[in-house]
Amino acid sequence: MAFKPLHDRVLVRRTESEEKTKGGLIIPDSAKEKPSEGEVVSCGEGARKDSGELIAMAVKAGDKVLFGKWSGTEVTLDGEELLMMKESDIMGILS
Repeated sequence: MAFKPLHDRVLVRRTESEEKTKGGLIIPDSAKEKPSEGEVVSCGEGARKDSGELIAMAVKAGDKVLFGKWSGTEVTLDGEELLMMKESDIMGILS
């Protein structure tokens, strides 16, 4: 993908949610909640302090992350729906 976010922004691909409940019931698309976890596609350089010093990003491409339910802005790049968010919207890295 030929897109690189600026500053402390992160481009995230949502992971697919479960099709069935633990009891085996199939969940229709209209009733599914959008998952709040995903994979980092690309990151910016990082934020800058008032002095101009660069603050390095804590996440990198390929990291599995957890983010808030209403975080980010949905964007479509190369026909794929992705989320653009600030690094501060990410709650943690899943291992």
